[in-house]
Amino acid sequence: MAADRQARLDELLDRQDILDCLNRFSRGMDRFDREIFLSAFHEDATMAAGPFVGSAADCYDWASAMHEQGQVATHHNLLNVTYDIQGDTAHTETYYLFVGRNRDDSNWIAGGRYLDRLERRDGVWKIALRTNAIEWSGMVPTMPIPFADVPDIFGNGAPTRSKADPSYQRPLVNRREPSNPLKS
Repeated sequence: MAADRQARLDELLDRQDILDCLNRFSRGMDRFDREIFLSAFHEDATMAAGPFVGSAADCYDWASAMHEQGQVATHHNLLNVTYDIQGDTAHTETYYLFVGRNRDDSNWIAGGRYLDRLERRDGVWKIALRTNAIEWSGMVPTMPIPFADVPDIFGNGAPTRSKADPSYQRPLVNRREPSNPLKS
């Protein structure tokens, strides 16, 4: 019983390390943080994304330029993840939902799956091969961003695609004045 429990705990730790790796890809892309993005990939990793096939570093340069030109904001949302872990190799299938606020104020939405082969090298899980299975895409009607008229809405920091984004603040603190619309 104890050996089975330990094996299950080891697998849970591997799954968490893999999920953390997958999340670094999304955060790195959405915040235009090359270092975080590349930390998800082995140096010799191969990426196949849309028309691009090559290294993770070259993919970042291509994709960040494409997103900078086309969108003011992007969200690479990770959804269901399945894991097939065999020793120091894992295969994952991760459903994703991509949303982009385009520069013309339209909204692009797409969905698909990331198919990854990850390898644990020197005790660290990273992506060795990623292919992107894009399954659908569409445009969503534009609507105003909620609460944009609140005077101090960005008092805790405005969303940016850089390390100036509030998610990098340590410690995260509130700089906005107390306000309850029910008591106004």
